[in-house]
Amino acid sequence: MNWITRVRNSLPFGNKRETPDNLWVKCRSCQEMVFAKEIEENQQVCPRCDHHERIGADERLRQLLDLGYDVLEQPEVVEDPLKFRDTKKYTDRLKEARAKNPHRDAFSVGSGTIEGHPAVVGVQDFGFMGGSMGMAVGTAFCQGAERALNRKCAYIVVTAAGGARMQEGILSLMQMPKATVMTRRLKEAGLPYIVVLTDPTTGGVTASYAMLGDVHIAEPGALIGFAGQRVIQDTIREKLPEGFQRAEYLHKHGMVDMVVHRHDLRETLASLLGYLQPAAAA
Repeated sequence: MNWITRVRNSLPFGNKRETPDNLWVKCRSCQEMVFAKEIEENQQVCPRCDHHERIGADERLRQLLDLGYDVLEQPEVVEDPLKFRDTKKYTDRLKEARAKNPHRDAFSVGSGTIEGHPAVVGVQDFGFMGGSMGMAVGTAFCQGAERALNRKCAYIVVTAAGGARMQEGILSLMQMPKATVMTRRLKEAGLPYIVVLTDPTTGGVTASYAMLGDVHIAEPGALIGFAGQRVIQDTIREKLPEGFQRAEYLHKHGMVDMVVHRHDLRETLASLLGYLQPAAAA
């Protein structure tokens, strides 16, 4: 033991206090460090710049539904039907995603009420393989629509996805018409289908059930589109306008009905259900 170590150990300061790694979080927009407890109490909205952080399915369901809601068991589907492998096996990617997430796949469904109004809420979680749409997501979406049909109530879907799940190829793309059929059944039954577009909603999800709602709500600043901005810009060979594909731009151009702050989303949905819900819903 050298003299520096002996002197340090003899000083009456005790051990260095441990600091939790998750005490502070960095806002992806303003880059400011924010106290984790503060942003959590603010529904994962940055108190400095009002940026809406991405949140998981469980937290979203807690924010929207009244206490006592049920979470539907996620359907089991054939996994890795194409035996797909890129730099990793698809099965290994699924295992990694499930190790970080409480659910088996990217789409979860809650059944309950919103301020007393019956509703089924489906939530896409970007934290699970970018919310990508595969067979499990398509089947879970249809399962949620079926529950809404059985309960004769509204179906609300909160989208967040990078598009189709490439590891499932054409089987992933087949979920687009499959989900579209279910939105048609809701329409024929006279039941409201409301879509909440969150950051990001892109690709095949935008090309199917994300843009088929009776009402489209977007969170502030959400990226919403089909192809990426760079692809569009290279195709048309023109510079895109400021804020292109963001919620406010889409609202201004009539593709989104309203842009609603996360703090007001539950109340807004409750008001819409009051207007649109059939009187016989239960």
